[in-house]
Amino acid sequence: MTAAAPPDGDAVLSDFVAFTRLVRNAGVPVTTDRVAAYLQALRLSDLASEVATYWAGRLTLCADPDDVARYDHAFAAWFSADPRDQRMGRPAPPKPRISTMAALTDPPPGSGADGDEETPELRVAASGEEILRDRDIAELSIGEREHLRQLLALLRPAPPRRRARRRGPARRGEPDPRATLRAALANGGEIGDLRRRARRVRPRRVVLLIDVSGSMSPYADTLLRFAHVVTRRTPSAVETFTLGTRLTRVTRELRQRDPERALADAGRAIPDWSGGTRLGEVLRAFLDRWGQRGVARRAAVVVFSDGWERGGADLLGEQAARLARLAHSVVWVNPHAGKSGYAPVQGGIAAALPHVDRLLAGHSLATLAELLEVLRDA
Repeated sequence: MTAAAPPDGDAVLSDFVAFTRLVRNAGVPVTTDRVAAYLQALRLSDLASEVATYWAGRLTLCADPDDVARYDHAFAAWFSADPRDQRMGRPAPPKPRISTMAALTDPPPGSGADGDEETPELRVAASGEEILRDRDIAELSIGEREHLRQLLALLRPAPPRRRARRRGPARRGEPDPRATLRAALANGGEIGDLRRRARRVRPRRVVLLIDVSGSMSPYADTLLRFAHVVTRRTPSAVETFTLGTRLTRVTRELRQRDPERALADAGRAIPDWSGGTRLGEVLRAFLDRWGQRGVARRAAVVVFSDGWERGGADLLGEQAARLARLAHSVVWVNPHAGKSGYAPVQGGIAAALPHVDRLLAGHSLATLAELLEVLRDA
C-alpha cells in the first residue's frame, strides 16, 4: 500500500484511522486526542507524499522516544516501505531472507555428499511457534503479533466446573426412590434396576478484570483477545470488565463470534484506554455494582494488572479482601512477574497480594496457557 490519495478523501481518512489502530497495537499509546491531531495534520499535508505522511504521524502519535521505533515498524508494515529510507529520499533496498531451518537427518547414500568434507550440519531446528510462545508480548513485531492472534484463536480453554444444587440421573450416586418407583409402575409393578441420582455439574462463573491503563497498553489488546477466546467457550459463564480511571463492562461486545469486530466494539466502548489507573476505586465500584449482586460470588476472578496504583494502596487492599471473601478463587496476572529479578514491591500489588490465591505471569502465550490450566482446576 502507498500513501497516494484516491479521489474520495473520506475513504483515505478512514484508512488512516485504521493505521492508528495498527500503531496502537504496536505498543504506542495512541489516544483519541492524538488521532484527532493526526487527522488534522493529514488534512494540511500532501497525502501523495510518503515523507509528509510519515512526519504527520510521527509528530502527532509519538509522545516518547521509545515510541519512534514502534511507529517506524508500523509505518513500514502498513505502507510497505522503510520510513528511514523515505526520509532520506531513496528507495528501500530489499532485505535478505535468512533461512533458519536445516536438514535434521543424514543425507541419503549416493547423494554426492562426501563424508570427508567438513560441512556445517544443524541437528536441531526450532519451531517459530515454540519460540513465539515464550516471547514477551510487548517485544513482538507487527508480523509476530499477527501470528500470535492466530495462535490465540487455536486455544481451547476448558471452563472450571462446580457442583450444582440440583440432582439428576446418574450411574453412580445415592438411590433415587421416586425414579425407582416410577420405573416400577411403568413396568407393571416389578422393580428392576435401582435408579440413582447425583448432583449435577455446571460451569463455574469466570470474571476477567483487565487493566487498560497506559502502563498496560502493550498487553491490553492481547489480553482482550484472550478474554474473547475464553468468552466464546462459555458465553453465559464469563464476565469481562476493563479497569482504568473507570469501570467498563465489555461482556456483550466480546460475545460476538468475529474477534476483530468484537475487539473493535470493545475498543469503542472503553473511554479510558491508555489512561491512568485507580485500581482501588474501580475495584470498589465493581464490587458495589456487580460483585455483591452475585457476579463475583463463588466465581473464579482473574485480575490482569501490573499493580501500579495512583490512588491509595490501602483502599486497594481493602477491596481485594472484599473480593477474596466473595470469590471462589482470585488469580492476579502481572506481565512483569515473569521477568527475572521481579519482586512484588509496588504499592498496589503489595497491598493486594495477601488476598490473592495465585500470582502468575501473563507476558507470553505460554503463561496465558498456564492460566487456562489454573482456571480449569478452579
